[in-house]
Amino acid sequence: MSQVFHPSMNVLSKLSIFGALFLLAAAAWVFGAVVRSPWASDATVVRSQPVPFSHQHHVSAIGIDCRYCHTAVEESAFAGMPPTQTCMTCHRQIWLDSPMLEPVRESFRNGRSIEWTRVHDLPGYVYFNHSIHVKKGIGCVTCHGRVDQMPLLWREHTLFMEWCLDCHREPERYVRPREQVFSMDWEPSGDPIELGQRLVREYRIDRLTQCATCHR
Repeated sequence: MSQVFHPSMNVLSKLSIFGALFLLAAAAWVFGAVVRSPWASDATVVRSQPVPFSHQHHVSAIGIDCRYCHTAVEESAFAGMPPTQTCMTCHRQIWLDSPMLEPVRESFRNGRSIEWTRVHDLPGYVYFNHSIHVKKGIGCVTCHGRVDQMPLLWREHTLFMEWCLDCHREPERYVRPREQVFSMDWEPSGDPIELGQRLVREYRIDRLTQCATCHR
């Protein structure tokens, strides 16, 4: 019986198989890149706000501590948003006629809160507690980045589950002394891993990776 296909078809078959595998790998890489891009994750994207509040000015230039505005961060799951009264503590004295601050003054006059756009907004099926992370020595910078260098606030990280698990699996790489949690420019002296391992033992930090830890 004569050969049905020319011998060159063997080469074409191999090329098509390897080509299909290459295309699948390329498609998977492109999908992963898109999912992690700012377009999908909102990381590094500045969100529009009713008032262009500058953390760089208030934290770095003036020296206001995180807890002055985010009063509940040490005791509550939610860090807390400052009421307009907190803003007006200063702005009844300075920048009284600034058009930029009119929404703040209007909020103070009518008693209605300013509708800020949340930047670090987790899905409803994810439970996150600020207070336990603060008590365990996780710094603001670890999750929120150098907010003292942000003229307008953006999300520093993707907030994806894999990002959270990096810390939960190896907390010694991220933990810091409790008294440095709110420091923006703290750097460890000596071996950071050795310090982290000591703090993990001292603060009794568990490597919590069970689903129920965050998905309740």
